[in-house]
Amino acid sequence: MSEKQPLTSNMDSPPAYEAAPPTRTPLPRPPPLSLPFLNDLRNKRVILASASPRRRQIMSLLGLPNIEIIPSNSPEDLPKTLQPFEYVLATASKKAHAVYEQEISNEEKGEPGLILAADTIVVDSSSGAILEKPHSEAGHVAMLKALRNARNHKVYTAIAAMAPLASARDPGYAVETAIEETAVKFDAGVTDELILAYVRTREGVDKAGGYGIQGLGSMLVEGIEGSYDNVVGLPLKTTLGIIEKVMARADDDDRLAGEEGDEEGSELEEE
Repeated sequence: MSEKQPLTSNMDSPPAYEAAPPTRTPLPRPPPLSLPFLNDLRNKRVILASASPRRRQIMSLLGLPNIEIIPSNSPEDLPKTLQPFEYVLATASKKAHAVYEQEISNEEKGEPGLILAADTIVVDSSSGAILEKPHSEAGHVAMLKALRNARNHKVYTAIAAMAPLASARDPGYAVETAIEETAVKFDAGVTDELILAYVRTREGVDKAGGYGIQGLGSMLVEGIEGSYDNVVGLPLKTTLGIIEKVMARADDDDRLAGEEGDEEGSELEEE
């Protein structure tokens, strides 16, 4: 009597409609943006003054190999009575200055070539209230219900970029700031049950407004008007623009030489 043969693996899985596609070699990553100010920064310390993994991921698109993550320890305690633009800009600037003061005299690593800080807030359009990260599950649920009931809210991200002046003249640094605004519309059909289920995933715990549009939080959103990555936490186009501006302002040796020449000419005229 012959022994029973083991079942083959082909009998354990359903047949495929089509043959499996051949294995493809992944495409190489595209080269980084070749812009003069970015090329210059690739040989310098670049500090992102934020612990946000989303901001780090967006910054990585610029192809800067030496990005250091040094979050600001400065307390975010500005009064919410400020206008949203004032509040978010002052908070981002405060973060940038705190890290600059900490790192400008770093003897081991040397001075940074660029420090970039950002702050993102959500503003409830119906009440004008500034919303940051939720502090409890109950508060998180209430926050998302308020955004759903209001339907429309705005997301503001302020960016502050600092770079040491080549001339080292007072105050020693150049600074540029920008604010990006995006209008977001929540889906009125979002149920309380869905909101509670989303809150319990804890995806939105560390995010302004209590939701992440790049994840499950997208189920709460009907649409946006403006920059998508601004809602994520760092508008890339605006960030690139202020990096270019601050690096141009920091390279002030030529302007300083011109000013000194003008002063010498004025002195000769007076004589």
